Formats: sequence, C-alpha cells, structure tokens
Amino acid sequence: MSVGYTVQDVFNRFYPVHEKSHSLSAAQRKVAYHIMNCKTGTFGVNISVCEDCGCISVHYNSCRDRCCPMCQEFPKEKWVDARREDVLDAPYFHAVFTVPEELNPVIYSNQKLLYDALYHASSATLSELAADGKHLGAQVGYICILHTWGSTINFHPHIHAIVLGGGLDIGNRWKDNGSEFFLPVRALSKLFRGKYLAELKQLWADGRLEFHGTAEPFRNYYTFKELLDDCYGREWVVYCKKPFDGAESVIRYLGKYTHRIAVSNYRIKGMTENTVTFAVKDYKDQGRWKDLTIPGEEFIRRFLMHVPPKRFVRIRHYGLLSSRNKAGKLTLCRNLLGCRKYLSRLKGLDAPAMIRLLYGKDVCKCTSCGGKMLIVPRGQHCPVPIPHLLC
Repeated sequence: MSVGYTVQDVFNRFYPVHEKSHSLSAAQRKVAYHIMNCKTGTFGVNISVCEDCGCISVHYNSCRDRCCPMCQEFPKEKWVDARREDVLDAPYFHAVFTVPEELNPVIYSNQKLLYDALYHASSATLSELAADGKHLGAQVGYICILHTWGSTINFHPHIHAIVLGGGLDIGNRWKDNGSEFFLPVRALSKLFRGKYLAELKQLWADGRLEFHGTAEPFRNYYTFKELLDDCYGREWVVYCKKPFDGAESVIRYLGKYTHRIAVSNYRIKGMTENTVTFAVKDYKDQGRWKDLTIPGEEFIRRFLMHVPPKRFVRIRHYGLLSSRNKAGKLTLCRNLLGCRKYLSRLKGLDAPAMIRLLYGKDVCKCTSCGGKMLIVPRGQHCPVPIPHLLC
C-alpha cells in the first residue's frame, strides 16, 4: 500500500461512483467539486516571472472551501492572529458539551436548527452558571466552536468552548477563582441537558422538525417522547480540561480547534482500488493512534456528513468576547488586571508579507537567482506555454 495520498486523491477515485448511488445536497456536491479541483488550475492561476533570469513560477489557486484540507492553514493563522488582541493574562479553560448519540438521527435530519440549539444551550448554560453568585457571580467571555465528527469520522456533534476563567461582576470589578474552574461539571451537565431538551421539545411542538432515514420512527409522538425520556435519564457528557499555561498558549490552542475539519491529509495512510486507510485515535486504549481501513465510498459518505449547512457560522463569540462587548469591556478588564495587550502581527500586511512572516518564504524572490519576481497580469501574453493555463 502506497503512502502520500490526500483527501483529494480519495475523492477523485471514489466520489464519482458514490455520487451516482447516493442522494447528496447541493452543499455536499459543492464541497466535493471544490476538493477535487483545488490547486489544479480550475480556479485560475497566478504567474510570476523573474526580471533577471526569466524563470517562470506558476501557482494554482486554491478553492478556499472551509471543508477542504488544503485551504485551512492560512485562514487559520490569520484568524488566530486577529484573536491575539482579545486575549487577557487570565485563566482560560476548555469545556466540551456533548449530546447522547441516541439524538444523532434527529440532529442530522435537522442540522441547522439543532446545531443552533447546541450553541444556545451551551452558551446559556455557561452564562447562567457564571452569573450565579454561588459559583462566580460575573459576566464571562467564551468562544464556541461546533465539531460534528469523532476520530473515525463518525457523526458526533459537540461544542468546544474556550472559556475565560473570570469576568466582571455587577459593579464592573474583575472577579476570578484563580486556576480552579469556577463551574462544577455536574451542574454544567444537568443545566445543559435541560436547556437542550427544552428547545428540542419546543421545536417539535412548533412543527419545525423533519425526520428522514433512521430518524423516521420519531415522527410518532410517543416514540419521540420515549427518546426524550431516555435522554432525560442519561448523564450527559460535559467535561473541562486543565487551564491553559498563559495567554500565548491560549492563542496557539485556538488554532487547533477553530479551523479543524473532519480528517486532514496527514491522517491518510494509504488507498487501494476499494479501500482507504487512515489514522484514528483509540480513546479506549489511552488515546493511541491506530490505522483504520474502510471502503472508499464509506469514507466519502462519512466525510460529507460533516459539511455544514449553507452560510452556517461555526465560530461564535459570547459575553465579554462578543462583538458588542469587546471594544469597551475587554479594555476595562485589561486595565483592571494590569496586563498588556497582545498585538496582531499580521494586521495591515499583504499576502506575500504574511507568508514571509509565517513561513519564512519570500514568494517575491526568484528561487533560482534571488531576483525580483514580477506578476504577469491576467490576460497578458505568457512568454512560455503552460498546461491548463489560459493566458
């Protein structure tokens, strides 16, 4: 089995057959088209010519799709760098909100509504408990990010929340509990469960839910009520990781979750005529990485399950980190804490300057002689014929 395969290779081999035998949404077809054609010339090219030696450099444009594994690094770096200005020298925590897998068929049939409900329930849980004087008694800030996959690319919707471990009380004074997480996990779990199921029941009562595929039995009121009763009786998984080691670690950590997709290229270990092998983390075996082999069409099916609804916002800011609060309240928090402001490194830079700073590569310098590379304007005659290129 060869190595060096990418998600694009998997789609090129297995997607055409998968498309003929499965009903796909417009969003899923669009993502598949983007992945298969990313950096192939389909989306255009940029040509540069060295003014000294005449060396020609051709760069194929990327698709910029948020589900494409080849297009996440640069947007991630830009987004994380912009968040540097929002970070405080204060404790931060990583909380995860997960729903029981029994709800997965209903959630998949109503992605937009029930993904939104995940945000509503998790954010309301954090803000309500943080404002309670028994726990902290302050308004906090947090960022919520939706992930819909597990390590095997199975359907596993959950919310990652990066939570500021302190906030402003009613008198606009800073308040925190140091390095100890200020919210009990059991209280988080119970309140999150109640809020999510309450919204789910309201959506049912309003007739806004749809039921397709394995969710079809839940059209029946009594079957749906049994599902809710079962979920009320379960312990919902909410946990919190250890606090971050300083503000800089928060900045680095954000990039791990904000622009992650279901499976990245580095996890593709091999491919045959019928199967795909990729690395998965076995949480039942202390999180060790192992290889999993599945049919190629099954890999495509699992990957496309995680295409978000059209224009769906996956990264959302709340409390002190929301857009309407950042300008004034974060400045107040920074003054109360006496901490410095972390400045953006990339603000005001053009793309070549960003690439030079982030990756140490000067795209404006010829790799052959070190001369200056000049961009060939679109429509201008190219001195050398290049395949797949319209000059």
